[in-house]
Amino acid sequence: MSVAAVLRRSPLPEAKARLLADLTDDLDAASLWWLSGYAAGLAQRDGTSLASVAPDAQPAAEAETGARLSIVYGSQTGNAQRIATELAQQAQARGLNVRLLRADAYPLRELKDERLLYVVISTQGDGDPPDDARGLIEFLASKRAPRLPHLQFAVLGLGDSSYPRFCAVARTLDERLAELGATRLRARGEADLDIDTVASPWSQRALDTAQEALKPRATLATVTPLRPQQTASVARDVQAEVLLNQRITARDSSKDGRHLELSLEGVEYEPGDALLVTPSNPPVLVDEVLAALRASGDEPVAHKGEELPLRVWLEQRCELTRLSRPFLAMHAQRARDGELARLLEPANSETLSGWLRAHQVIDLLQTSPNAWNAQDLIESLRPLTPRAYSIASSHAAVGDEAHLTVARVEYQRDGNTRWGAASQYLCTRAEGDRIAVRLQRNERFRLPKDGERDIVMIGPGTGIAPFRGFVQERAVSGARGRNWLFFGNPHFRSDFLYQTEWRAALKNGTLHRLDLAFSRDQSEKIYVQHRLRERGHELHAWLREGAHLYICGDARMAKDVHASLIEVIVEHGALSPEDANAWLDELQREGRYARDVY
Repeated sequence: MSVAAVLRRSPLPEAKARLLADLTDDLDAASLWWLSGYAAGLAQRDGTSLASVAPDAQPAAEAETGARLSIVYGSQTGNAQRIATELAQQAQARGLNVRLLRADAYPLRELKDERLLYVVISTQGDGDPPDDARGLIEFLASKRAPRLPHLQFAVLGLGDSSYPRFCAVARTLDERLAELGATRLRARGEADLDIDTVASPWSQRALDTAQEALKPRATLATVTPLRPQQTASVARDVQAEVLLNQRITARDSSKDGRHLELSLEGVEYEPGDALLVTPSNPPVLVDEVLAALRASGDEPVAHKGEELPLRVWLEQRCELTRLSRPFLAMHAQRARDGELARLLEPANSETLSGWLRAHQVIDLLQTSPNAWNAQDLIESLRPLTPRAYSIASSHAAVGDEAHLTVARVEYQRDGNTRWGAASQYLCTRAEGDRIAVRLQRNERFRLPKDGERDIVMIGPGTGIAPFRGFVQERAVSGARGRNWLFFGNPHFRSDFLYQTEWRAALKNGTLHRLDLAFSRDQSEKIYVQHRLRERGHELHAWLREGAHLYICGDARMAKDVHASLIEVIVEHGALSPEDANAWLDELQREGRYARDVY
């Protein structure tokens, strides 16, 4: 780019723009990348991220939209953000002009001028979009969406095939963009829980296509290199020593709740972040699989360029506790099981979803022991993936440690005990054991920067975890805003997680309000959403006065809580249900309504 072009486009004073042009005139590509990263670091000293500044940094009217790739992501747990970030980094490495935007930071007014758009988006629960993509999805579905005859696009969806509406948001988005006149450059990708199996080859093909559509250029308009803190997770595992593994539910409780303290030196995290835990499958379960296969476990199995004993594959590499629809379909065919084949029919999608969550691989193998040999089984199982656990501590309060709150998944099926892989793995670790963990950042689930702001935290069960870190952080930082916690579980006596800590926090003033819902302590079940409605007047007042609202827990609970919040706003804010929902959407866009759901 010429000096004159820099001067025309630059928001800098003319003298500084000339200095910048002179400085960069003779630099090679490596030096330019370093300089752009340095500048990005300076820009982030106030905590502003690339995703939030990118829309204004290069307005569509001034940008070379015809020679730019925009990558937009909608992410609930961080996976779509990670894939989109890696895609953007690889595009940069190829010399492409690229910008990376979170869906709620994408300026909708620019869509009509967009020329090349890639979207990476997850589907939550029963076909719901991630919170940060709701506005984009609603806009595209509305009559306000523009015609897009000049747009070329590709969509990568992330989901869980155990749910009936697998990758439904990606499908809807893909079809809607085509309806609006856009041209589909690549077939839609649909990644299951073993995300990289689909995402990696899709990304490479999408990059090849983008390179054909764009002329590689490395100019000042090119997006700055993404710094590690801008990505969804830190790319390396660390070995964290277990310092404490303590049961925090009563011995007679139906729930085995644990508090784990891990040594985490050299890893700085913020309240709201999570740890990705790489588990191994329960040894008893592995033995059952080997018995069903009539194998010793010592047999070598070669898969994807690696040869390992069968037992190692089953313990460390393959998913045994989560069934997928594709595997079930293969098993039904191999076992010639008509009942399973009927279950896989589209009309039975709701039944199938519950069935998949209630069964494991071993249940199929024991029913049809001759359907699989070791080689075919290893080739057909999904890779064992890390599980995310919200960090239940503040780094400022506990130093080089990270605390986790874990509920062991354990149940009986046909007289046999079944476990969740990660929860069983964590709950059986002894002090001194080491666990492979990786930090997963959650920039959307952050405390308000203004410590004067009040916060409302809704976290039943292990959803309490991040709020323990929130309260610790606010106490250390001296935040003067009030803290209000809603917590629920089956029984007060046996399931009140961190009861002593919350009582002490109420007494010393670091927790200002605590509302409890123990569902099985009376004939009528009471959940946190009931308490929200009961406290509706005060809750609405807090929100009207600027409080930040947080929800953590399972998706079904979060949906019920959202519905209760709308009822509260309708009753105490004198709004229609539509306007109440729009108000919550606005709070979400402002960063005042955040959910961490699974």
